[in-house]
Amino acid sequence: MVTVAARRAGVRYFQTVWKVSERRACHLASLGRSTARYQSRRADDAPLQAQLLALAHQHPRYGYRRLHALLRRAGWRVNRKRVERLYRVARLAVRRSRRKRPAPRHPLPLPRGLNARWSIDFIEDRLAGGRPFRTFNVVDDYSRECLAIEAATALPAARVMQVLERLIIQRGRPDGIVLDNGPEFTAHAFLRWAAQTGITLDFIEPGKPVENAFVESFNGKFRDECLNQHWFLDLADARGTIEAWRQHYNEQRPHSALGYQTPQAVATQAAGLSR
Repeated sequence: MVTVAARRAGVRYFQTVWKVSERRACHLASLGRSTARYQSRRADDAPLQAQLLALAHQHPRYGYRRLHALLRRAGWRVNRKRVERLYRVARLAVRRSRRKRPAPRHPLPLPRGLNARWSIDFIEDRLAGGRPFRTFNVVDDYSRECLAIEAATALPAARVMQVLERLIIQRGRPDGIVLDNGPEFTAHAFLRWAAQTGITLDFIEPGKPVENAFVESFNGKFRDECLNQHWFLDLADARGTIEAWRQHYNEQRPHSALGYQTPQAVATQAAGLSR
């Protein structure tokens, strides 16, 4: 199959060697005259590609959609397909392990507004010296904000209640909390505290973390973009790095489920509408 580029070369050959008109040369090369005259109007990709590479280096676990949102925020008037093309040319695609397709499930209903529902869970990691530590993560399901990441070597029910009480003072009481059946959450002290506070506890079925999808999705991003990207020297180093990432997640990171807005922007909009 003869390509368009080869036919254009044939037109130039007929015009220069055989000295025939453009019309005749296009007829001999079986090429339309408008195609022979076409000049690409594509803008220079070098500045955009340099900015894209800088952002990809700064955020190595971001895909092209999230990088496109950052470029638009920085003032670039560029469509997503162009960013995708440059992203693939630069071989920036994020490597992801293949996961088994989960069984069909009923998704959690979307909450009505801020503090309508929080999700909580634990995640584990290790310091550079091998000492394990855990984080207690709290997410507002409406705004997708990470309200807290408490890092410690031990997180009993009393510590969990302290974190939640601090958040209630700062933000107000949630209507309900989605959580698993871990011993910290099924402890009598925690159940009594929830009843006294007036918070409904929505326990998922044992062995089905997908029923706590909002915080599980957050946990995946947290591990991929923070825990797996840093080597913590000690617990103080871990706490400082994790808190900086939490603020970046809330205030700067575009969230695909929010139309590539930040969780903080959605929370601010919701707070303004509720007034």
